[in-house]
Amino acid sequence: MADANGEAGLSRFERFALALGRKTQENDRYKRFQFWFLSQLTRSWVRQVIGPRTYADNVEWLLDYQPNGGVMFAANHRSFFDQWINMLCLYEGGATWPWRLYFPVRSNFFYERPSGLLVNYLVGAGAMYPPIFRDSKKAALTKDAVDRIIEFLDMPGTCVGVHPEGTRNKGPDPYELLPAQPGIGQIVLRARPTVIPFFINGVGNGFLSAVAGSQKKNARRDDPIIVVYGEPVDYSEFTQAKPRATLYKKTSDLIREKIIALIPREQEIRERCARGEIRDDDPHWVYTRWGWRHRLQPRLRQGRGLRRPRHR
Repeated sequence: MADANGEAGLSRFERFALALGRKTQENDRYKRFQFWFLSQLTRSWVRQVIGPRTYADNVEWLLDYQPNGGVMFAANHRSFFDQWINMLCLYEGGATWPWRLYFPVRSNFFYERPSGLLVNYLVGAGAMYPPIFRDSKKAALTKDAVDRIIEFLDMPGTCVGVHPEGTRNKGPDPYELLPAQPGIGQIVLRARPTVIPFFINGVGNGFLSAVAGSQKKNARRDDPIIVVYGEPVDYSEFTQAKPRATLYKKTSDLIREKIIALIPREQEIRERCARGEIRDDDPHWVYTRWGWRHRLQPRLRQGRGLRRPRHR
């Protein structure tokens, strides 16, 4: 863990924000409260904002999944809401196993400004933790954050949301991903979690525009949010040797490739939406008046037509 020297370069507010994060996010009783907060309160309004036009593909097996250890959800990074939509898909479907949530985040807003700290706790009960410090003078704290994430992933029920690209992709083409950064590979090879890739497309960064987009009559045809889940990544080929920088990068590259491999499926679904081939009562629309969990349940019980993951 970070020593006093690692925190010496922090402002008074940064030290307060970091101490609050450690106090709340590393306490199981609080994490149980956070699970209730996110799965009930936050979900109740997020589903109204973006749920009606969100389509989740290959999500069935995740709803009743029972992992033995921590899980890492790895996705492309187009907006601030990518991981929140992921959790909406799971919670709206009735999943209860992801209850200890961590979304590592850059420190420059959520841990340096009172407004950022307020947003973190009002929207996510502090789930955007631990902070990643980009300042080289705070490298000890960044290393500490990585060590903590690895410890979290050793506990069942832990879900860590990450982006191999390392930063939000602001390019014009949503199907072009930035190069993968080695940090994710380092965490994976040291913690050995289950890594589940998903590709998401159709959501921007503007909250008001997201609300307006979901209220459009033909939103599911013209501007759907599509989430495609993949099977757990098999990275066993990189676990045979001692972890080192080159293997970290190769592991991150592999995860990035698995995310990219989901793009054709997303494009297929998007084209079918535009042609009107996916009906409004399709159970994979995350939020409908028909209740998607209810409609999927018979298939979950019978195991028909579902793609099951190949476990490591």
